[in-house]
Amino acid sequence: MNSPALAVIVLAAGQGTRMKSALPKVLHAMAGRPMLGHVLAVAKALSARRTVVVTAPGADKVAELAAEWGAESVVQDRQLGTGHAVLSAEPALTGFDGNLLVLFGDAPLLTAATLSRLTGCLGADAEIATLGFRAQDPTGYGRMVMQGNSLQRIVEHKDASQAERNIDLCFAGMLAGKARTLFELLHAVTNDNAQGEFYLTDVIALAGKRGIRCAMVEGPEAEMQGVNSRAQLAQADAQFQARMRLALMDAGVTLISPETIYLSADTVIEPDVTVGPFVVFGPGVTVKRGTEIRAFCHIENSIIGANVILGPFARLRGGAKLDDTVDIGNFVEIKNAHLESGVKAHHLTYLGDAHIGTKANIGAGTITCNYDGFAKYRTNIGANAFIGSNSALVAPVKIGEAAIVAAGSVITRDVEPNALGIARGRQENKAGAADQIRAKNKARKNRTD
Repeated sequence: MNSPALAVIVLAAGQGTRMKSALPKVLHAMAGRPMLGHVLAVAKALSARRTVVVTAPGADKVAELAAEWGAESVVQDRQLGTGHAVLSAEPALTGFDGNLLVLFGDAPLLTAATLSRLTGCLGADAEIATLGFRAQDPTGYGRMVMQGNSLQRIVEHKDASQAERNIDLCFAGMLAGKARTLFELLHAVTNDNAQGEFYLTDVIALAGKRGIRCAMVEGPEAEMQGVNSRAQLAQADAQFQARMRLALMDAGVTLISPETIYLSADTVIEPDVTVGPFVVFGPGVTVKRGTEIRAFCHIENSIIGANVILGPFARLRGGAKLDDTVDIGNFVEIKNAHLESGVKAHHLTYLGDAHIGTKANIGAGTITCNYDGFAKYRTNIGANAFIGSNSALVAPVKIGEAAIVAAGSVITRDVEPNALGIARGRQENKAGAADQIRAKNKARKNRTD
């Protein structure tokens, strides 16, 4: 029997005043991805048929991010509580008759596995299911009042009695239900409470009064963490990093000093890769088997092939592509450049907007001069070419296959295949001139003193 279709509503209209930022709270990044992006990624992993993001008025950037993930957005015109926020999404889901999952845009640590258990509770026996956890410090959380295996009600902290506040089983905020049932209950919710708001949690008590069973799924507290401040964002990021590092090591990646390695949410590293200390992976990085990334490298939006050596102290920027067996050493920066297999650039080099053929050797101090202040131009270096140390290749320029560029050259014209390109001033030695220069400079200094 096929499972019912799933729609996800993500509440993302909170102001996030404790972040003290002009940027909407849900757009603050964790592991190189906005928090809302993490939540939308989970919705995608759950194969949600529809995803609706509830935003605040004027939150255009939030709506833009939602669209990037294939979600639609609606505006909650007034901040009247979580129940009201969910109802704001109802018109967008007109005619939808499957299961509904409510998530929060500032809870980026939830996993698809936990949420699958939550939605899996829905069926003939339970039309509503909630996610709970045992809190070490339950202050501020809604308490879940159970009767056997059934949830009777959720009491917000501000409205709870002392006995209810002693309960350590807390509501995580995430709730699933049959769409038709959930919306019907929400229309019956009132704002008769300490905050004067329409609480999503009130649907539990209403369901009980109507004989509708509510199930509860307990998950790990670490996944339930919401983010309301920059300190909490840092804590969530640290948890996510630890989770990713462990997953990579379990998959066959060697992380030397793993606690010093920073990953992005979309980092892909294949087995038998070794990563040294203090390596930073920005968004959009793939690393293939057998590669060694040495200490203090910074990599973003790059593809690294198999059996590559990178670093230490190397930087790969957007559009860098290293084919198999490339060897990049210390203080080399690569941007928007494709290095074919076997290329070597061991130190002190900048390669930008370039294509470098197989087994070319790039000497120390080489730079591709790709920008003239107005536009960027490409450098093409042929296979087996040898670029001598301290060379400047002024783009657009082509260095032919097996050509040699003499050390210290400034190359402004193409070098033909198998040719030697030399572009430097003629050296002239003047005997005894050094003493004359020193005497002249000393006399000048004495006059100024």
